[in-house]
Amino acid sequence: MTGGSGSFGSVFIQHLLERTTTRRIVIYSRDEHKQNELAQRLTKSADRLRFFIGDVRDISRLTVAMRGIDYVVHAAALKHVTIAEYNPMECIHTNVLGAENVVNAALQNNVRRVITLSTDKAANPINLYGASKLASDKIVISSNSLSGDKGTRFSVVRYGNVLDSRGSVVPLFRRLIHDGSTFLPITDPEMTRFWITLPQAVRFVLSCLETMRGGEIFVPKIPSTSIIDLAKALAPAMPTKTIGIRPGEKLHEVLLTKDDARHSLEFDDRYIIEPEFVFWEKNRKPYKEATQVAKDFQYDSVTNSWRLSVEDLQALLRPSKTQ
Repeated sequence: MTGGSGSFGSVFIQHLLERTTTRRIVIYSRDEHKQNELAQRLTKSADRLRFFIGDVRDISRLTVAMRGIDYVVHAAALKHVTIAEYNPMECIHTNVLGAENVVNAALQNNVRRVITLSTDKAANPINLYGASKLASDKIVISSNSLSGDKGTRFSVVRYGNVLDSRGSVVPLFRRLIHDGSTFLPITDPEMTRFWITLPQAVRFVLSCLETMRGGEIFVPKIPSTSIIDLAKALAPAMPTKTIGIRPGEKLHEVLLTKDDARHSLEFDDRYIIEPEFVFWEKNRKPYKEATQVAKDFQYDSVTNSWRLSVEDLQALLRPSKTQ
């Protein structure tokens, strides 16, 4: 797993160790400190774990790490919108060229399935982070036509913000509350976001890894909420202060666009955006129990009917629910 020592990776690996019989799990990341912390927490399962220090920019190191691997989850990325705006080439080297390296290393090692983690910001992107992930998604989807008789299949999972992960606004709000701030900074009181918990994200990715055929973008049905309600959930009595939208930010996010709708399917718990051209598989069979979404359908955080209340957020943010 690339980015295996991050927020998602740590929970994903813990889940594999506790609930599957996976023989060998390779954690590939460039942060030795996080790797060491993870290794210390998982000492009882050391015989099933392999830790590789490496960067997705390094194709030779990736190729070595994927030897004998059946499944790859690609989670490594530069994810901060504002940082990407001011460091564009670094973002491209990691998110775009890194995705190409993952694809090539997987093909060289005859990996069976590769699933990459994307973001709602890749749908109609207005910032470099979103654009880089859109490019990554395109690289991954089109790579199905390169696998030939190797049979490697590539798909994408696209979801929204991960509640209480290191990259979300929740740790910032918690720190400000702890430090005695007199207000919580809100970019815009009308802003909305999709939210998913880490355990939910892990389960969803595993289900997609099991059912993928290659070329799909899997989109979970998840709730959304306003940023102002998130602030109220964490500190009901604390005032907020509007500071304005940062460079590259959207007011609302989209997981499935109207342009995606013409080749998107709806299931009970998810949407699947099918590839427009299936170069690699003739006579592709349709999914069962799926319905075509309406041609003008758009799945966005402001019109989403599944909204979290302040009370819902408070329940999700309790430590027992997020650890």
